[in-house]
Amino acid sequence: MAELVTLVVLLAAMVVAVPVAKRFGFGAPLGYLAAGLAVGPAGLGLVTNVSAIAHASELGVVMLLFLIGLELRPARLWVMRKSVLGLGGAQVAVTGAVIAGLCGWILGLAWPTAVVLGFGFALSSTAMALPMMAERGLLANQSGRNAFSVLLFQDLAIIPAVALLPLLGNGAVPQADGAWLAVGKAAVAVVVVLIGGRYLLRPIFRAVDRAGAPEIFTATALLIVIGTAVLIQEAGLSMSLGAFMAGVLLSDSEYRHEVQADIEPFEGLLLGLFFVSVGMGADIPAMLQHPIRFLGLALALLVVKALVMLVLARIAGVPWAGAMRMATVLSQGGEFGFVLFGLAVAGGAMAGEQASAAMLVVTLSMLATPFLFAAEERWLAPRLMTAKPKRPFDSPPDDNPRVIICGFGRVGQVVGRVLRMRGIPFTALEQSAAQVDFVRKFGSQAYYGDPTRVELLRAAGADKARILVVALDDMEQSLRVVEVATRHFPNLTVFARARNRRHVHHLMDRGVTHIVRETFDSSLRMTGDVLRQMGLAEGEVTRTLDTFRAHDERTLIHQHAVHNDETKLIQTSRDAAAELQALFEADREDDVDGKAQVTAKA
Repeated sequence: MAELVTLVVLLAAMVVAVPVAKRFGFGAPLGYLAAGLAVGPAGLGLVTNVSAIAHASELGVVMLLFLIGLELRPARLWVMRKSVLGLGGAQVAVTGAVIAGLCGWILGLAWPTAVVLGFGFALSSTAMALPMMAERGLLANQSGRNAFSVLLFQDLAIIPAVALLPLLGNGAVPQADGAWLAVGKAAVAVVVVLIGGRYLLRPIFRAVDRAGAPEIFTATALLIVIGTAVLIQEAGLSMSLGAFMAGVLLSDSEYRHEVQADIEPFEGLLLGLFFVSVGMGADIPAMLQHPIRFLGLALALLVVKALVMLVLARIAGVPWAGAMRMATVLSQGGEFGFVLFGLAVAGGAMAGEQASAAMLVVTLSMLATPFLFAAEERWLAPRLMTAKPKRPFDSPPDDNPRVIICGFGRVGQVVGRVLRMRGIPFTALEQSAAQVDFVRKFGSQAYYGDPTRVELLRAAGADKARILVVALDDMEQSLRVVEVATRHFPNLTVFARARNRRHVHHLMDRGVTHIVRETFDSSLRMTGDVLRQMGLAEGEVTRTLDTFRAHDERTLIHQHAVHNDETKLIQTSRDAAAELQALFEADREDDVDGKAQVTAKA
């Protein structure tokens, strides 16, 4: 019964505090923190079992990292590698070194404690920064992506930091046998997750989906997230790493969006509970005893981190407005700091009083961040922003078009011109405002909007149209349009432009059968002109190109089954090249034999 009363108190505090915080423009995290302060031991004292709530609320951070991994397909991770490793690595290294030096020089702390504090304070709050940026739609711009890259590196960097803590605790080096055993357990757990995710997740979701029970699908998603996190934790690694790996492994799955929709409500509520537990755990009596000391330390942390991030962002070429926003949103301490400081106490790298003080400084910095972010957004950002505000999307008329064209660039315009010439009505959607204005000058009618949004497709008449032409330049966006269209508008026949063979395979994964490779036909046409110029007869040119086309189409379909396995893909490419060479050799021998027979008869 007591647990139910505690739950009612927590939910009531959240329901009251969060809307008030958002009403004044400070975002949900501050509301959760305020709710924790109000009902915790330092406030009204309605909830006293802070540690139990803190343990349960860690699932919020776990699910947040799972959703982050779900958004990061391996291809996107590869594209982001420079910003993650470069900017993220520089932020952690430089900020950690500066803070560790200041702790040792000004505060006179022992170097192991200073190193732990430096690294712990260098980490920012993923759970606070991402929701604040997401609420304001900032994750899609360059500064938001850079901030995300830094946060991602920080979340991954906690793993080696925890592994190195024994070296700082009492200066003792762990026994070799124990160290190798720990490394072996961790390696086995990672391999199990990778292999299981690669070969088991899709069949599991496929079987559950066939059962037709949405609640079991949700239970399966929760089982995979929490089960992977627990498995990785049992191996001595971070639960968040396990959840992140599970998300990345599911990011290319056709069930990605359904899983995301099922997990997000739990993630939001549990993440809110995490911030409530942070607020409840704040050592307010200690701060009241030394208010100037703790407020000064929190202010120093915010200033040092913001300055380092500002300088690094400017060196990386980020404009002033984006650099200032990154400095503001990443200036606080983070939730992984609590984890690191607690483990450092257990390992003897710092005293319990020092860890409590450090956690209080992190909490105060987290409390200050929503105010700083709101002030930066209200007063500083408008003065630094030089770009024009993004214009609102158009509202395309639902005039029963037979064809919808997504992307009105080089390919889309050719399709549209021919359709207009034949009197076939169509609606063109283009996400570049400059391109829309350009084509309208020449009499073409296109509408500005993001075709990945199901609302826009519905407004354009996708539920009544017959054909959807996906002619977008960006591969990820074209795949997203296909996923949305096939899920919500099964009446549409999809014709998709593919940039390369990998794009073709991803489209085939999503059930698209009408695929046009944008450079394939033009390349063959140019090759035919080259062969004619070299003196080959027209029949020989046609036969050569037809042989190549048919063989390449067969190879493309055959490679679809192994396109996620690089080793097999390389081997099938080599086999196909050898097979094609053999075909041409046999064709050449037939030509020689035919000419010899003609000569003999003559």
